[in-house]
Amino acid sequence: MFLGKGGYDWDTVYNMPIWLRKFTFEKIKEFYEKEREEVKKQQNMLKNKSGKEVSRPNIAPSKPPTYVAKAPKK
Repeated sequence: MFLGKGGYDWDTVYNMPIWLRKFTFEKIKEFYEKEREEVKKQQNMLKNKSGKEVSRPNIAPSKPPTYVAKAPKK
């Protein structure tokens, strides 16, 4: 049930023996910590790869394009 990230329902956790509850909690905690480390590694790799700014076209916003025209009034 956990691997689908659905977690456990209240009744299941309540009826678990305490030792199993603690063990399960620790395993879930380890899983999320490992997942968080992997995400941080990926983010750092992306930051290091793309140290430059994204190049964008140089468009002057002061003047509208020439093809913009008003519709004739009838």
